[in-house]
Amino acid sequence: MFTEFFKRLSVWEGIDTWIAVTGALAAMACALPGTWLLLRRQSLLGDALSHAVLPGIVLAYLGVSWMEEIGWLAAPATGSGAARVAEGMSLVARRQLALFAGAALSGVFAAVLSEVIQRWGRVERSAALGVVFTSMFALGLLLIRLFADRAHLDPGCVLYGNLEATAFNRLGDTTIPQAVIVNGGMLLVNALLTLLFFKELRLSTFDPDLAAAQGMRPSLISVALMSVTAATVVAAFESVGAILVIAMLIIPAATARLLSDRLSTILFLGIVVAAVGSVLGHVMAITLPAMICSRLGMPQVEDASTAGMMTVAACGCFLLAVFLSPRHGMARAWYERWRLKLRIVREDLLGGLFRREEAASSQPHAANRQATVGDPVRLSWFQRLGRQSLIRQGLIDSGSHGDSLTESGTAAAQDLVRSHRLWESYMARHFALPDARLHDTAEKVEHFLGPELQAEIAAELDQPTMDPHGKVIPTPPERL
Repeated sequence: MFTEFFKRLSVWEGIDTWIAVTGALAAMACALPGTWLLLRRQSLLGDALSHAVLPGIVLAYLGVSWMEEIGWLAAPATGSGAARVAEGMSLVARRQLALFAGAALSGVFAAVLSEVIQRWGRVERSAALGVVFTSMFALGLLLIRLFADRAHLDPGCVLYGNLEATAFNRLGDTTIPQAVIVNGGMLLVNALLTLLFFKELRLSTFDPDLAAAQGMRPSLISVALMSVTAATVVAAFESVGAILVIAMLIIPAATARLLSDRLSTILFLGIVVAAVGSVLGHVMAITLPAMICSRLGMPQVEDASTAGMMTVAACGCFLLAVFLSPRHGMARAWYERWRLKLRIVREDLLGGLFRREEAASSQPHAANRQATVGDPVRLSWFQRLGRQSLIRQGLIDSGSHGDSLTESGTAAAQDLVRSHRLWESYMARHFALPDARLHDTAEKVEHFLGPELQAEIAAELDQPTMDPHGKVIPTPPERL
């Protein structure tokens, strides 16, 4: 399988490099505003924005196409190579400016319309937004269906993009795709704005009231962020489409948030995840579909949509972060729970051995009540694991007559039993509970009382020496 993978990957050409670079630049440009939206808990606003601006983008695209048809925006056929490149860059800039203007007007109209519906219709804000954004998205799709043939606008490309085609749409006589210039320029603008207004963005994101008190205008910053997000959506529109741009806005930022709690690190990791997911996605698009489908009896399938596979790769990075994040990952949570459970089992075994030896010294006939503590056969597999851990650490000795505490094991067990009996004394002092409830509560709390809490409880109870059941409360280690 690995041989086949590298064999298919060996056909990588220059056009594949441009496809991967274009996708990476689009994803990285989206990752920066997407991170701020995520931290503001407004990730779905990016979704709504990408839907609401679709009619404006389509109308602007139709207008630009009509002006190109009549020759108003046509590039001259004569002139030097440098002149044609300059004219090509000018055409790209004008097209993107027109698309951005259409998207901005569409977004403003959606915001005003949702506000009107909320006030006059007396509906909840999220419901008004849902009505407006879905309606405008449907209007954009209708416009595509009505005028797609006139402007050579493919509905599939509008929704899902066409990275492979954009790589062939080059700038003048150069080999550089126009989408690289557009998305690279958008990435540069987003990075520059983040650096210049980092303080304002950070303060308005985490404490808008403090930002307002310091003379900032959080609402204006929010509008500016929405405008930059709209511009980024427009820049990535031709490459990855109106739907997949949502994934690029959210997934890298969410992945970075799982990997770090530091703002600067989150911004950096979001860009890295976006780039890695894009390159890995194109690699998967030209290798995995053929490898998988050939084994399923579909040899005609050779590749898949690069934009779609980039989203799949980004989702894979997110799932890895969900499981393997050093602080928030499921694997870390499972490991911590397993450690806690093992610690409790170990302490229960130590406490049981201490009570057995205590009972044997005072009442020999009562020692048999704790016989299972020294009998490995009667322990569960997890208890046996805890017992072996105690033996390795030298806390208990295993002999022919069962397990027994070592000197260090006795000290650890005394600390646990002291916590148990102090808590029973505390509960008996403050609450009218039966003896069984006192013991059950102490069985849980004893594992979480450290030396400081033990000292506070003992001081409040005037340094008790006996618990409510008449058993001796062990002396703390420092008094031994």
